[in-house]
Amino acid sequence: MSTLVIVESPTKARTIRNFLPQGYRVEASMGHVRDLPQSASEVPASVKGEKWAKLGVNVEANFDPLYVVPKDKQKVVKALKEALKEADELLLATDEDREGESISWHLLEVLQPKVPVRRMVFHEITEEAIAEALHHCRTIDDQLVRAQETRRILDRLVGYTLSPLLWKKIASGLSAGRVQSVSVRLLVQREQERRAFRQGSYWDLKATLVAETASGPVPFEARMVTLGGRRLATGSDFEAHTGQIAPGRDVVLLDEAQANALRDRLRDLPWQVTALEERPSIRKPSAPFTTSTLQQEANRKLRLSARDTMRLAQSLYEQGYITYMRTDSVHLSDQAIAAARSCVEQMYGATYLSPEPRQFHTKSKNAQEAHEAIRPAGHTFRTPQETGLSGRELELYDLIWKRTVATQMADARQTHVTVQLQVGDAGFRATGKRIDFPGFFRAYVEGSDDPEAALENQEVILPPLRQGDQPTCQELVAIGHQTQPPARYTEALLVKTLEQEGIGRPSTYATIIGTIIDRGYAQMVNNTLVPTFTAFAVTALLEKYFPDLVDLGFTARMEQTLDEISTGEADWLPYLREFYLGERGLENQVRERENQIDPSEARTVALQDLAAKVRIGRFGPYLEVEEGDEVVTASIPKDVMPADLNQEQVQRLLRQKTEGPDKLGVHPETGEPIYRLVGTYGPYVQLGEVSDANPKPKRASLPKGLKLEEVTLEQAIGLLSLPRLLGVHPETGAKVQAGLGQFGPYVVHDQGKAGKDYRSLKAGDDVLTITLERALELLAEPKGQRGRRAAGSPPPLRELGVHPDDGKPVTVQQGPYGLYIKHGKTNVGLPEGETVESLTLEKGLALLAGKKGKKKTGTTTKAARQAAADNCTQPPKRTTAKSTAKSTKTKSSRQQATT
Repeated sequence: MSTLVIVESPTKARTIRNFLPQGYRVEASMGHVRDLPQSASEVPASVKGEKWAKLGVNVEANFDPLYVVPKDKQKVVKALKEALKEADELLLATDEDREGESISWHLLEVLQPKVPVRRMVFHEITEEAIAEALHHCRTIDDQLVRAQETRRILDRLVGYTLSPLLWKKIASGLSAGRVQSVSVRLLVQREQERRAFRQGSYWDLKATLVAETASGPVPFEARMVTLGGRRLATGSDFEAHTGQIAPGRDVVLLDEAQANALRDRLRDLPWQVTALEERPSIRKPSAPFTTSTLQQEANRKLRLSARDTMRLAQSLYEQGYITYMRTDSVHLSDQAIAAARSCVEQMYGATYLSPEPRQFHTKSKNAQEAHEAIRPAGHTFRTPQETGLSGRELELYDLIWKRTVATQMADARQTHVTVQLQVGDAGFRATGKRIDFPGFFRAYVEGSDDPEAALENQEVILPPLRQGDQPTCQELVAIGHQTQPPARYTEALLVKTLEQEGIGRPSTYATIIGTIIDRGYAQMVNNTLVPTFTAFAVTALLEKYFPDLVDLGFTARMEQTLDEISTGEADWLPYLREFYLGERGLENQVRERENQIDPSEARTVALQDLAAKVRIGRFGPYLEVEEGDEVVTASIPKDVMPADLNQEQVQRLLRQKTEGPDKLGVHPETGEPIYRLVGTYGPYVQLGEVSDANPKPKRASLPKGLKLEEVTLEQAIGLLSLPRLLGVHPETGAKVQAGLGQFGPYVVHDQGKAGKDYRSLKAGDDVLTITLERALELLAEPKGQRGRRAAGSPPPLRELGVHPDDGKPVTVQQGPYGLYIKHGKTNVGLPEGETVESLTLEKGLALLAGKKGKKKTGTTTKAARQAAADNCTQPPKRTTAKSTAKSTKTKSSRQQATT
């Protein structure tokens, strides 16, 4: 008997194949084989004339979805049908969540098998889990499929109805989404808070005191907290929008002069301990990872984006290292608890084991998807060192391993110590923390969203003090403080907020955040999401004309209804009808309001305190001001964000446009003027004027940290002279230069045909003064990622692995004409529909093999030929709408019953 098993990816297929008996054949569907049409070219000719065809959902026929097999999946479907002809049974072994259930249902609809079909589910790829799953197969869960389909239809209705409106009123290429638009609004609201923020300042005193103990003098620090019996002002006492103390706060606010005078008055007075308090506390370990908490912690500790976290976790799961990574549950199986406790006992000893097995319970009532937390796979946990993993995969596995093991460790016990001291009329406080028993701290401490908080718990030991003790003052200093604007969202904080508000599903957050960045709604700056002017314009339009769709409460209730549909508590069809076709439904709202929206107003970003309008143009945001009968415009540099744009910058940009560039001086050799300017990509210096004879004068961007107004003539001359010849390499005789590239200053050893060897400059190195000797030191260091980036080519978006022929990396790059795969000197573009996340090493090898085969005759490598045969991922041939329409002919009985 022959059994065909279908999973989503080649990696998963390769791993599961090791645990199946003889007679089982495993093939990959490469994700979804059907979906709603992504473009007009995918709409079958038979329905092209229908007004709902572009939407992909027949809203007039009970919201019947139009499913098509995309061009890049037609060869996959053909291969699966061929494999099915030789099978006596079909096992659909896609992931166990709603998406996986939906993929299985679509496979059933497309393949139309004549053999028995069973649904096989497992949450980890181990020999035991696969054997268990084979004995407990089931049928496809129609309720899960319906829930996923309703969610997909709803997202299509929102996106495809609102996005064209944004194209007309603001700019092409924009998009709206049920969760995406709410996420963008959160970013914009925080940026508006930052723009409205006014800084306040306050001062206090810090003392370094010395206590005499049996072992000698011990220094410790104390901070001033009261003066004359009144509390000293802190940052929390200020109003964010005024920078002043909030009304009703009875506090003492010191300025610099007062703080210094107080310091001088208190310096020689005696100190006395007036009170001591020791407060014991217990810390319990955090729950094991869910999809959301894994994304948050990987962002905090590893600086991974949500998208990269999910890509790496998917790879770890498919290789059999961790359990399924899309889950809302914090539950651990008995097997996992036993494995974790065994690790604790072996690595830390019985003292560090929790007295009883520790189980966690999911708080969210909507939690579903997989039924166990993310943990190392198997009945025994491989330590990170035993896996053979490397790089980011090792780091993420290490994080998951530590978090899981820590759940079965003993509580941490610590004591917080507070000492009150008095000197004159001023009260000081010293705080300490003593870790009495580290417990789970030995393995893992959760990160914090507070950038000021340390990731690790540190002890702060105070000397043994008693009431009445009189320590001596070693140093007393006045310290100034400024209040800080609200912190921007990191990916971790945005994910946490969305989950807390009940917005969207954690499994979709990575895609949503990726879309926000890809669509130009936010930029990633120092691990924070900074909304753009476009985000401001889109959010303002949606808030004014479609407030429900960007309201947190409305979106959370929508999410709850979708969850109720999955459990059968709500009916999907009446809900979609009311949402889209009802009297206040989305279709009617768009029809009514389209004529009300003035494009000029929609493209204008309202920012207070600016003597100019900010508008969204075809080539990005720009300033506009009326000067008499003339309208003056000036582009806003890409690195200037809404919260940072001030009147000084506005005046500089407009002055540059009306009065011409700021002349810094004259080049001593050429006699040409040197100007300081600000362009779309930031500040720069320019040699000479733009003219017909000199259409592209030499320009040089400023190094990071150098402000335009601070640039001297000497610095400008130096920047314009880059790249600067430092000398010749003593070993090769080739020239060594210093330059400034896209990723910062660098030195390069130009070896001609052998290529160029780059190194980034380090802190303390100056591109304008670096010597040949220092450059040779840098070039002698091992070449790391920073060195490669300095070459002017961007880092790879993703490393797929190494080529089996030569061991060289196979990477995915972003080029001027789109995404491409790179191996050595061979580049090949990604096929239509392929994404960075969906691409695998096997697919990359197949595409590279096809490209090399075209360039020269001969045979491809065995590994590449096998990869091509296994995955069938050569670029698809052009097909007609007629062939695509075949996939829409067969409707399931469930669909027919609702139409």
